[in-house]
Amino acid sequence: MTPLVTAAVLLAAVTHASWNAIAHRITDKLVAFTLISGGGVLIGLAMIPFTAAPAAGAWPYLLASSAVHVAYYALLMKSFRLGDFGQAYPIARGTAPLVVTVLAALFAHEVPDGWAAAGIALSCAGLTGVALWGLRGRRPDWAAIGAALATGLTIAAYTVVDGLGVRASGSSAGYVAWLMAVQGVVIPAYTLYRWRGGFAAALRPFAGLGLLGAALSVAAYGLVLWAQTRAELAPVAALRESSIIVGAAIGAVFFKERFGAPRIAAAGLLVVGIGLMLHAG
Repeated sequence: MTPLVTAAVLLAAVTHASWNAIAHRITDKLVAFTLISGGGVLIGLAMIPFTAAPAAGAWPYLLASSAVHVAYYALLMKSFRLGDFGQAYPIARGTAPLVVTVLAALFAHEVPDGWAAAGIALSCAGLTGVALWGLRGRRPDWAAIGAALATGLTIAAYTVVDGLGVRASGSSAGYVAWLMAVQGVVIPAYTLYRWRGGFAAALRPFAGLGLLGAALSVAAYGLVLWAQTRAELAPVAALRESSIIVGAAIGAVFFKERFGAPRIAAAGLLVVGIGLMLHAG
């Protein structure tokens, strides 16, 4: 992975954690994701006239990814409703590179070596620690943990689908533009149907924050898709999940969530495992 690609993915990690924090900050998650996905549609439509259309072979991937992204947004909304940002975000993001490694081997023929296998083992241990720290005698909130894990599975699915799609598209910018324009309409359409006359009134107080989140979301994923045209899928997915550390810091500083030394250690173990997978790339 070249320094330029590495820098792009690290920047994507920061912007991704930031837009997720914005989504968590907005109390009504349907409002948050309506603004973020709707803003993505507007950005995508604005990009389309200035980018090349994806090649025909990319469209099945783009449409499949759009469907997976709808499931991702729904599960992410549920994760943020049920759990702390400092727990839901690391679980969802930490699950993804583990699954991407397997899917990339199956569908992109990018087989991990021994370093990647060691990274997977360490990441699993760290993921378990992040998920379960803080229970201390309480029953696990399996609904929150399950939603975050399911979110991670959708992340892995669209990562691989889009990695294959953007490589077939001939234009990473065009693929991003059309993906945002297609997949972003579902949640705003549902919200408009559900609230009808109250649609604008509900969105207005958070419009600026939500549209900032949309811009960060498009930038984050655009950088990742560009990187996937220049590096293998699993290392890109692994490095992107350095956003776990950014998310942990945001949760502690801005949401006053107690992260605790054991969970910091667990998150660190997760990132070391990710680093080993990156080394394998």
